Amino acid sequence: MAAPAGATEAGGDSQRIARINLEEASRIRLSAQIENERRVALYDLIEDNHFAPVGGFSGPYVLSLGIAEDRLVFKVFDIAEKPLARFALSLSCLRRIVKDYFLICDTYFSAIKSLPPSRIEAIDMGRRGLHNEGAEVLRRRLANKVDIDMATARRLFTLICILHIRA
Repeated sequence: MAAPAGATEAGGDSQRIARINLEEASRIRLSAQIENERRVALYDLIEDNHFAPVGGFSGPYVLSLGIAEDRLVFKVFDIAEKPLARFALSLSCLRRIVKDYFLICDTYFSAIKSLPPSRIEAIDMGRRGLHNEGAEVLRRRLANKVDIDMATARRLFTLICILHIRA
């Protein structure tokens, strides 16, 4: 089966995401920088992730990720797209971090045009710190639903931010 537009796929058979689809309520035009972040996050997530839903399922998995009614909705399927699990997470736990992350990303993208490397590095450290904070909140809030490692949580946080732009 071919992956739909907005989906990414990889092989392998373990506790991992093999394909991901972002459910986009509306299609707005993203800046080149944000679109690049989206592509990189999707690629990196599929290439290297750990995703083990609670319930004793065996992977690999197809994940559909979207936002509905101010909640982040995870729909987990087996590789044949048979539904396995569905769970949601209120976005309120991430709202402040996402807002701060967007602000620091704007500052970073402006800084790379005119500031010296030392200032850009300081801003980037703050950006990475917020990214890590968002990923850790995500891991904690999803712990009773799915086991994910920090690298997977970071990539999912990036995709959540991008979905948040479209919400």
